[in-house]
Amino acid sequence: MANTLLTIDMITREALRLAHEKATFIGTINRQFDDSFGASSGKIGDTLRIRYPSQYTRRSGSRIMDVQDSVQQSTALVVATQDGVDMRFNSRELALDLDEFSQLHLQPAMAVLVSNIDSDVLQGCTKATYNWATNVAVLKDGVTVGNSVTTMSAVSSLTAAGNARTRLNQGLAPKGDRRLQVDSGTMAAMVAGAAAYFNPSNAISEQYREGFVARTAMADYYENERIFSMTTVTSANVTSWRISTFVSTNGIASFGASTTRLTPVGQVFTLGNSTGVISDVHPETKVAYPAAKQFVVVSSVFAATTTISFSPPIYWTGPRQNVGGIFTQSTMELSTLTINQAGTTTASFGNGLMYHKDAFTFATAELPLMSSSEKCVRKTMDGLSLRVWQDTDIRNDELLTRIDILYGYAAIRPDWACRIIGAAY
Repeated sequence: MANTLLTIDMITREALRLAHEKATFIGTINRQFDDSFGASSGKIGDTLRIRYPSQYTRRSGSRIMDVQDSVQQSTALVVATQDGVDMRFNSRELALDLDEFSQLHLQPAMAVLVSNIDSDVLQGCTKATYNWATNVAVLKDGVTVGNSVTTMSAVSSLTAAGNARTRLNQGLAPKGDRRLQVDSGTMAAMVAGAAAYFNPSNAISEQYREGFVARTAMADYYENERIFSMTTVTSANVTSWRISTFVSTNGIASFGASTTRLTPVGQVFTLGNSTGVISDVHPETKVAYPAAKQFVVVSSVFAATTTISFSPPIYWTGPRQNVGGIFTQSTMELSTLTINQAGTTTASFGNGLMYHKDAFTFATAELPLMSSSEKCVRKTMDGLSLRVWQDTDIRNDELLTRIDILYGYAAIRPDWACRIIGAAY
């Protein structure tokens, strides 16, 4: 029996199925905002403001009201990146059955498209994450640099994952829906060092997502070769790298520093000296943790530039207080602190990532259907929207095909994520 020519609907459905299967990272993060974009009614443009929960302070030991203003904070989810893959087929190729056509054409095309999107989103989300953990205990002071390169080693057990889990717990991330993405070399070492802890998962749907390995009590574990590689350009503790300004106001997110060296976006650091460090605090009680507050560079510092922009902003007091310890807003002289980076000169470190699914979000928008709608089809699966558009080239007996996706992502709760950094490459 002769094959039936493949229709655009068949091609679109198969492309969408392949994209959904290969979305190793973007398929594991928050997708609740997909419906906000591209709907036929109530279009909102390309930007959605996502509001954070309000924060308050406790009134203790008094019956007199202390009314607080509700200060609403938000972040932006911008869906404005359009990617795609373009192909051409002749009549003979379109006469193939769907399985053969998918293997020859759609699978390699969707692998390239989804792999690059997954890489961009994973690396962007990792760069936005300021918590990090290694095989050693959480950084406690500015002298014993527990999370610096001096004690970094290859991840070969669940110790680093356990330290990352500690950071998520300290940030009050929900205990469920946690995932971990590392490269296959790190995964092999982790499994070899703790094989008994890796059990088959009962989550049948996840077993068909590319890269899924297993689940422990900590998280679902995924292999992903697209993890962020953090390249450092100076030693972990440079005593000449001192803050040249005072940080005395709440919400400050940049400071002057006595350096003219390049500090790339995504570089993580702490602030401390021989006395101690700026400590992290419990988000609700504001009691200091026995661990340093960790920060990440959000805009590159080049030669002749001495201002470092970082995340999260420093709050000394109030409902959003996020630092504490032996230093206070009134007693600290930040010019005595050293910027303690993770990493060494000219070395690169693979950054695995443990996260709660709501730490990050990914959304796609429904692209419009163009004229000749029988040759322009849009399909959606679990919020992932693809559009396939075809037109003919009668001179060469070819069908031109483009597959498009319009998407965006954002780190909405980066405190619910933690990098896992091992030995240098």
